[in-house]
Amino acid sequence: MFSLQSIQFQQEKQYSEVQAKIKKLKQKAPKNLDAEIHSLHEKYFEKIDCLECADCCKTLGPGVKDVDIARLAKYLKIRPVQLVEQYFKLDSDGDYIFRESPCPFLLPDNYCSVYEVRPIACREYPHTDRKKFEQIYKLTVKNAETCPIVYEVLVELSEKHHF
Repeated sequence: MFSLQSIQFQQEKQYSEVQAKIKKLKQKAPKNLDAEIHSLHEKYFEKIDCLECADCCKTLGPGVKDVDIARLAKYLKIRPVQLVEQYFKLDSDGDYIFRESPCPFLLPDNYCSVYEVRPIACREYPHTDRKKFEQIYKLTVKNAETCPIVYEVLVELSEKHHF
C-alpha cells in the first residue's frame, strides 16, 4: 500500500511534467486506451485506500442533479426543497453544488454518511473507468491534482507511451 504522504510529495514534485506529457494523450491515444486505463484503474484502486485520503470529498464541489437531490431527500426523509436550502447552492453555470467543503456528508473517518445514495458525480469519480477516456483527458489531468489514484494512472500511462 502506498503512503498518502509519499504520493502527495511525488504529485507536487512531478505534476507539471506529467501534465505536459498527458496533454499529448489525445493525439497519441493508443487504440486500446480504455482497456489500459481500466486496468490501471483497478491496479491503483487495489493499492490506494480512498478512505485514507478523501480529498475529493474534502475539496471538490461536484455538480448535483435533480435526480440526486430527489434520492438524497428521500433517504434523509426531508423534502427536496429543504435539502437544497440546507446543503446546496447554484454555481455560475446554474448547477447545484454543495454550499461548503468538505462535503457535509463526509464523516470524521472519511466514510460517506449517504454512500448508498450519493450523487452520480460522486459515484463516477474519478472517471478512470469510463469509456472513451480520451474525451475527458483535461478533466483527468485536473483530477490528478486531487486524487492520488488518477495521478498514478497518468504517470504510468505517460511512462508507458513516452509522452
